[in-house]
Amino acid sequence: MEHPELKTEVARRRTFAIISHPDAGKTTLTEKLLLYGGAIRQAGSVKARKAARHATSDWMEIEKQRGISVTSSAMQFDYNGFRINILDTPGHQDFSEDTYRTLVAADSAVMLIDNAKGVEEQTIKLFKVCRLRSIPIFTFINKMDRTGRDPFELMEDIESVLGIRSCPVNWPIGIHGDFKGLYHRDTRLIELYSGGDHGQGQVNVETVSIDDPGCPQKIGQGYYDKLVEDIELLDVAGDAFDMDKILSGQLTPMFFGSATNNFGVEPFLNRFLTYTKSPTPRVAEGVGPVAPDDDKFTGFIFKIQANMNPAHRDRLAFMRVCSGVFEKGMTVWHSSSNSRVKLAQPQTFMAQEHESVETAYPGDIIGLFDPGIFRLGDTLCTGSPVRYSGIPLFAPEFFCRVSPEDSMKRKQFLKGVNQLSQEGAIQTFKRPNIGREEMIAGVVGVLQMDVLEYRLKSEYGVNITRENLPFRFVRWVVETPKPLEKLRLTSTTAIAEDRVGRPVLMFENEWSIRLAGENNEGLVLAETADRMTADEMD
Repeated sequence: MEHPELKTEVARRRTFAIISHPDAGKTTLTEKLLLYGGAIRQAGSVKARKAARHATSDWMEIEKQRGISVTSSAMQFDYNGFRINILDTPGHQDFSEDTYRTLVAADSAVMLIDNAKGVEEQTIKLFKVCRLRSIPIFTFINKMDRTGRDPFELMEDIESVLGIRSCPVNWPIGIHGDFKGLYHRDTRLIELYSGGDHGQGQVNVETVSIDDPGCPQKIGQGYYDKLVEDIELLDVAGDAFDMDKILSGQLTPMFFGSATNNFGVEPFLNRFLTYTKSPTPRVAEGVGPVAPDDDKFTGFIFKIQANMNPAHRDRLAFMRVCSGVFEKGMTVWHSSSNSRVKLAQPQTFMAQEHESVETAYPGDIIGLFDPGIFRLGDTLCTGSPVRYSGIPLFAPEFFCRVSPEDSMKRKQFLKGVNQLSQEGAIQTFKRPNIGREEMIAGVVGVLQMDVLEYRLKSEYGVNITRENLPFRFVRWVVETPKPLEKLRLTSTTAIAEDRVGRPVLMFENEWSIRLAGENNEGLVLAETADRMTADEMD
């Protein structure tokens, strides 16, 4: 079936994720983009957690209690003719594996940096995942309303720590807690900001050209002189704006602003939507790139979330549409089961608010009712089967021995742990040389253990006991010169298996990993592993 509107719909779509270190203001920026897009009328105060209104993208009860984003939400809205899909990833370092997976569904990323702190540890990890996929990265320097580091110093930080060149698109006026506005290098216009509702509504803007004779008086002679000096330095020593380098992930455009006060949010949004890509081709195994405007429908599952509404015990699979047109009730081939399934009850999202969807296009994120058949990385398509590359498992960094307090509830415990590992919330491991039956939960961040305990209790009625283990790294064994038990390893290194029986080594420190490689020539270890499909696991 032909869809004449397909090319037009693909061209106007933008699907991106916002990545940052904890507390850089990502949830706030997400809300302000929704505010300017008309998706919400008033921005909720993210910090006022005692109020009834919580951040739009935070819906799980534990998020409301702790004031952090635990799960990834997908939000869709229209702005200036664009159809925008924001993949709101958990900003807290304890939920970064979910963030890694979500980046697989994004066409570009907005990297949010605190102007006082610069590039932080979590930003580095997330940046590496973006770099692996060569997706465009746009940098927003946030919290300009507060005293921060010199913008040239931040540029140097990005380039030295992340290894990517930067090109400021605009430049701040006032960086010592006296932020007045922005100079836009492309238009030579200065925007001066004011607004008295603490960022709940759109900001008031006064515009003046830097070439206007009255400009020095308007912004202050000292600010004007500093701005002219900075611009001259940028023009001489800075990187030129190069769209090809930006779209290939070699150059990051820099924007400045304050998401809390809405300063710089709208000019960033307008330029970002102009610069960034519409949905791009995805590579299918044995087929090659599948163009988004191909008439054949394809999509893949990048997230599974159970019990978004505990009263209904629902389970949703989040699907990224890659090509063709999705239609409600369509029958598609499903890679895990190698059979045809009907896609019922499709939904789009605004956090907890779900809307039924009749049609969707490449770049859109759809929630599918899941009776328990979907797995992370599954491909869905019409016509002859194609299979997109799976979503890898990332190495956990915290490990716990877990067991039910009540041994009579072991069946519910195993069901819950299996469910959460299918979602990708945790990974499970077993050490074959341990006599008694053992379950080790591994997570990328320690607070995810609290989420594991909370969800097992609230959704499966199981209280658990936890015993922290000293391991900090797990590596999958790709090749080994001899049986694992005969390898020369440190006394604190453990041999184990993942949930599908693949051998892994668990280490307490990086030194032990290095020693394992030096002492065992031919040993090949990996930080990620392919996610097994259902038929491979059986």
